Amino acid sequence: MQYKEFINAVGRRAGLPRDEAEALTHATLRVLAERISGGEAEDLKAQMPKELQPDLIPPQEEAQRFGADDFARRVARWTGISEADAGAGVTAVLATIRDAVDPGEFDDVLAQLGREFAELVDAAT
Repeated sequence: MQYKEFINAVGRRAGLPRDEAEALTHATLRVLAERISGGEAEDLKAQMPKELQPDLIPPQEEAQRFGADDFARRVARWTGISEADAGAGVTAVLATIRDAVDPGEFDDVLAQLGREFAELVDAAT
């Protein structure tokens, strides 16, 4: 999936204009890089559009442990949007990642994120 197509898909899913979808996507990927292991971030990065790859450079090798609410709070801080909107946006970005990468790769990401995140993505389908 190309960058423009990815951002447009996030915008459609989240009901956001392109510029907001773009900011939300970048913030979500930065937080995702904190939440999954460095090796998994590298694997995911390899399948993402090149414009999004820098966002998936983890700040440390070890994954940080936090739930979906804290994930949304972190995205809200990056973007300046409400936590509720950030939560819906995170779901839109994860659902778009699911469509953009190999199914096995997305399953690996979800395995690290946990059931709470898998249920969010399933609900978005």
